[in-house]
Amino acid sequence: MKQSFLFTKTRRDAPKDEVSQNAKLLIRAGFIHKEMAGVYSYLPLGFRVLNKIIGIIREEINAIGGQELFLSALQDKAVWEKTGRWDERAVDSWFKTELKGGAETGLAFTHEEPLTALMRDHISSYKDLPKYPYQFQVKFRNELRARSGIIRGREFLMKDLYSFSKNEAEHMPFYEQVKKAYHAIFKRIGIGEKTVLTFASGGSFSKYSHEFQTICAAGEDAIHLCEKCRIAVNDEIITEQTACPQCGNAQFAREKAVEVGNIFTLGTRFSDALGLQYRDETGKEMSVFMGSYGIGPGRTMGVAVELFSDEKGIVWPESIAPFSVHLVSLAGAGKSKAGKDADALYEKLQKAGIETLYDDRDARAGEKFADADLIGIPFRAVISEKTPAGKVEIKKRTSDTVRIVSVNEFLKTFHLP
Repeated sequence: MKQSFLFTKTRRDAPKDEVSQNAKLLIRAGFIHKEMAGVYSYLPLGFRVLNKIIGIIREEINAIGGQELFLSALQDKAVWEKTGRWDERAVDSWFKTELKGGAETGLAFTHEEPLTALMRDHISSYKDLPKYPYQFQVKFRNELRARSGIIRGREFLMKDLYSFSKNEAEHMPFYEQVKKAYHAIFKRIGIGEKTVLTFASGGSFSKYSHEFQTICAAGEDAIHLCEKCRIAVNDEIITEQTACPQCGNAQFAREKAVEVGNIFTLGTRFSDALGLQYRDETGKEMSVFMGSYGIGPGRTMGVAVELFSDEKGIVWPESIAPFSVHLVSLAGAGKSKAGKDADALYEKLQKAGIETLYDDRDARAGEKFADADLIGIPFRAVISEKTPAGKVEIKKRTSDTVRIVSVNEFLKTFHLP
């Protein structure tokens, strides 16, 4: 993409009411636009990052048998009344509205109820199980406070996966598969070293649920990290869990963290309430055994910015960066030999399938370099009047070292055949 065609612009300052680092940098760099407190639109650069994260999640969930669908955000009051979660005393974060005919509806904050109701049309026998549907869907939560940028919003994207199994024995191996898939997801995104499996309150069915918490100074959660095996315990259960549930060690380090994923064993709570049953091998009616597994792609993006940024701007991990290369022409596109060399390199990168943002704007060198650092693409490639023929000046965003290499050597960086 040529930067002269990009309608978004970088800016010197973020909105004065923003306090989170992720929102400040993402707004300044032109990745997101703030609509109101807790509500953000993703602009072209931000949407590219979000889609990279979604792509990684999709690959890992498909690999364990997930089937992607897309449910409605508008919710039928009657379905939620069956589980008691329409009541404001049970869930105080609903966004509800009235239809023109007078009926009340809501905007989903999660999808256990509607998907369980839907699956009644598709599960009737033990032969229909197990099934693992999932989606990427917008959720709405009427949060009292929304001051953490895209880490905690009133409108946000969630990957929610649900498992439908015959019983706990069939459920648990998949639950463990999801744990492994989540570790793989966060490793590929680039936050794996900071993300730990955390024991949390299990709700109504099991003693524990599990969260994936990323250690981060901007975190609103507190976790207690086992110094021996790096399993953590959520602050809410530490008084009853004085030793590590994994290894028995009693030495913990308290850390701030952001929850980027969670997995729950639901049991038959929702299937009992909504009548999701199957006939077993003997013909007996049984309630389907369920699990629920969430990841926030936008929240994960915000956490990556909190972890990987410096005084100049964002430092994207290569796997989720909007582009692989930020090509900067200091000669003006096509206006001189150096400009033509930059144009030629851009064409080569395009043909090689290397995602490139080409700064072909008529702007000062200092402005271009500052924007490149703010946007945070992994490689910066510069061609100026001083660049030798057939060469390019390259620098990693994570390094201060500048090298002049041949164009062919630079292309080999991307492991092209």
